Amino acid sequence: MSELIEVGQLMPGGAFGVMTTQGPGAITTDELFNGQRVALFSVPGAFTTTCSIKHLPGYIKGAEQLHANGIDTIACTAVNDLFVMDAWAKSADAGSSILMLADGNGDYVRALGLESDSRRWGMGFRGQRFSMIVADNTVEALNIETGGEFKVSSCEYMLEQLQG
Repeated sequence: MSELIEVGQLMPGGAFGVMTTQGPGAITTDELFNGQRVALFSVPGAFTTTCSIKHLPGYIKGAEQLHANGIDTIACTAVNDLFVMDAWAKSADAGSSILMLADGNGDYVRALGLESDSRRWGMGFRGQRFSMIVADNTVEALNIETGGEFKVSSCEYMLEQLQG
């Protein structure tokens, strides 16, 4: 397990799979985080219950408010491939409001120290449920859920932080 990233630290370098209008592509962390204020949230898996009923829909619904509070990009990541992330975005009607980032092998979540062993549920290694605000490649806020909770990684919680 990698060392847990902390507020004030630079985000590790890496890349995510993304679906583009031309098909499968990639975005580097430099392209995503440099010169931007990003609301990044992580879910254990696309199409899983809490992720599909509460987590992603909350950020879709709150996208306009996040932008009004200084967020340039809203991004969702999961240890899923880019085809699954794209299908999930379409099924949730995310449109262009959420950038869907595939961390297919879990490399990035591992670099953050936020991986989760979900083998007992047949899901292998995944990412923990968390959210963070990244300002110009630096962690401004980090919210990690404990157990199976869904509180501090929600869009509503992030909006409170931004308005606080």
